[in-house]
Amino acid sequence: MKKVAITGNIGSGKSWVCELFKQHLGIPVYSSDNAAKQMYFLPDVRQQLVKRFGDAFYLSDTELNKLNRKYIADLIFHDEKAQADLEGILYPALFVDFEQWMEKQDAPYVLFESALVFEKRLEKRFDAIVMVSASEATRLRRAMERDHCDEATVRARMAKQWPEEGKRLLADFVIWHENDDEDDALMRQIISVHKFCGINPQ
Repeated sequence: MKKVAITGNIGSGKSWVCELFKQHLGIPVYSSDNAAKQMYFLPDVRQQLVKRFGDAFYLSDTELNKLNRKYIADLIFHDEKAQADLEGILYPALFVDFEQWMEKQDAPYVLFESALVFEKRLEKRFDAIVMVSASEATRLRRAMERDHCDEATVRARMAKQWPEEGKRLLADFVIWHENDDEDDALMRQIISVHKFCGINPQ
């Protein structure tokens, strides 16, 4: 079974493209963002995090399902070493979970959805990388509407991701998702990716 990463910067419409892969082609999608949130509460991961960052990482011993988000934000936003250490604990657990999830799937390939495939140097873990892209103006609008925030907030988040132009050059395939109401055009590109992965749709 092939492993295909699907990535895209904020507002690119990556999640909707993943949904079309699932709905129309039956391709399983692993959401790394959702899965990562669960990794914090695995006993082994929790033990490592407390050892590295202290008991304050979690709100209390009696609330094992609650993170001290302010404490974590203060740690990783001001200390690159702390962020690297956090990822060094979470990512191995995440990819163990991904491999276990893959074993339960019945498909010619699966999609690993992550906005940070290139930023976290994950390319070598996959057989192919698909990039979902759109113009900056479109991505700004989508993110502002989705998250109910202003332009400055979205631009600050954009600044933490690599520029789209560079990512498009590194990707094996680019899906252009500029118009929200043109699923037919999107599906033509998705079918091309499907073929690119070595599959002939029925």
